[in-house]
Amino acid sequence: MTTLLVSQTNGDTHKTPKGHAERPERLEAIANVLAQPRFGRLAREDAPAGDLALAELVHAPSVLDVIRKMRPAEGIGQIDPDTFVSGKSLDAVGTALGGGLRALEAVVMGEADNAFVAARPPGHHAERDRSMGFCLINTIAILARQAQRLHGAERVAIVDFDVHHGNGTQDIFKDDKSVFYASSHQWPLYPGTGRPEETGVGNVVNCPLPEGSDGQAMREVYRERIFPALDAFRPDIILVSAGFDAERRDPLAQLEWVADDYAWLTGKLLDIADRRCSNRLVSMLEGGYDLAGLASGVAAHVGVLLTGEAGTEHEED
Repeated sequence: MTTLLVSQTNGDTHKTPKGHAERPERLEAIANVLAQPRFGRLAREDAPAGDLALAELVHAPSVLDVIRKMRPAEGIGQIDPDTFVSGKSLDAVGTALGGGLRALEAVVMGEADNAFVAARPPGHHAERDRSMGFCLINTIAILARQAQRLHGAERVAIVDFDVHHGNGTQDIFKDDKSVFYASSHQWPLYPGTGRPEETGVGNVVNCPLPEGSDGQAMREVYRERIFPALDAFRPDIILVSAGFDAERRDPLAQLEWVADDYAWLTGKLLDIADRRCSNRLVSMLEGGYDLAGLASGVAAHVGVLLTGEAGTEHEED
């Protein structure tokens, strides 16, 4: 397997208030763990700047307008109680988008089998008409549209294993049968969406998980609901909203996942990518706010992307 790691060198230009969970140290934790010798085979690139005008593929023009209006010359502006913007936040948003687009290009052109993009801020809460939940624009949604517009993908699947439901991604694609969206997430929890009955036009699968549930509960909903639906969709490419805040140490949620759970889930997604779309899979960082838990989850995820092999601990079929 060839795995491309796209890293954002200007992630610290997006400033959040002191004590905010979504902070530049997240990228440092990922960089440190992926610098270990066992990741030496990763192909590595820095994220280029992307064209922010592409946001209008999935967002109303007002979304970028509000970000620019709220962006201060100095200090930090506030869009909602959780979502902040600083003077150079759009520089980071641009490289998060550019990194995702570069990863997408590399995978569809056969330069890599799969890719992981380590960039911030996250994106899956940003809805068609508003930024929210730490997210300014919905990067994974833009990648889905670009896969269709530029790379001939008729059917794009997005699998979201962040502990919070990706309300923004669902909002954007809920009426679009060409994009499949599946989410596992703690329920109840922010943002309050993601009930099983939210099915879009038959293209949305939501699997809420109760507080305190562990990786075994996760495996059950993926085996029973998400994997069969994903396989039946026959995607041309799989995009992953890779949040690592279901990890047991995360301060913003109460699930009990461990590194082996991320490894198992990644391996199963690779199996479907191999069977349905010539291994084409692009994963983008979303949440994960305990630095040790984030590093552990990312290492497990990228380790399986790189080798194609998940650990056997708790492996059951």
